[in-house]
Amino acid sequence: MTHKEIDNRGLSCPQPVINTKKALDELFQGGHEEFTLTVIVDDEAARENVSRFARTAGCRVTVEEKEGGIYVIIQNPEKKDDYKGGSQPEVKESCCCASELSEGRTVFLITSSTLGQGSEELGKILMRSFIYSLKETGFLPSKMLFLNSGVFLTTEGSPVLDELNQLVEMGVEVFSCGTCLDYYQLKDKLKVGNVTNMYDTVESIRSATKCITL
Repeated sequence: MTHKEIDNRGLSCPQPVINTKKALDELFQGGHEEFTLTVIVDDEAARENVSRFARTAGCRVTVEEKEGGIYVIIQNPEKKDDYKGGSQPEVKESCCCASELSEGRTVFLITSSTLGQGSEELGKILMRSFIYSLKETGFLPSKMLFLNSGVFLTTEGSPVLDELNQLVEMGVEVFSCGTCLDYYQLKDKLKVGNVTNMYDTVESIRSATKCITL
C-alpha cells in the first residue's frame, strides 16, 4: 500500500484540484494499484472541489476535519480500469464536439481583461484562474484572439504572461488586435504572441470549427 500526502493549504482555486490530479496521475502511471492519497486543504470550497474531482475520477473519498486543516483521503478505485483521470480529458466519438477538439480548430475570442460581470477585482482573479486551468487541463484551442481590454493580458504587466507563453510553447497561436493595442497605447509593450487585424480575426473565426467568446 502506497501512502502520499500533499498540502494545499493556502492555495486558491484551481490549484488544489490540479495538484490532486497530478498526484493521482503519478500514482497510476507509477503502477501503484493500492494507495491512499491525503490532500490537506483549509476551506470548504477546496474540500468540495477536490472531493468531487476524486469521485468523478472513480476514486473512493472520505473527509476528516482536524485542527489545522481538512483532510481529504482518496483511495484507489476498486478496479484500476475504473480510474477516469489521465493527462487529457476523454473525448468520445459520440460527443458533438469531438471532431472540433481533435482537429484543433477551436478559437477563443478574449474581449476583456476580466471574466464575467460585476467586481473588476474578482473578474481579474477569475480570468487568471481560467487561463491557468486551460493550460493544465489540456483543452487547447488552436488560437486565442485578444480584443479590446483583452490586450492587457498579452502586454507588459499582465498577470498571465507566463501561462500564455507556456500555451504558445504548447502550440496555441496568440494574437492581439493592433487597433486595440494602439488605442490603449500598448503596441510597444506586447510581450506574447503577434499583432493581428480585424480582417484576419474575422477569417480566423470564419474558418474555426468552434469559436468561444469570453
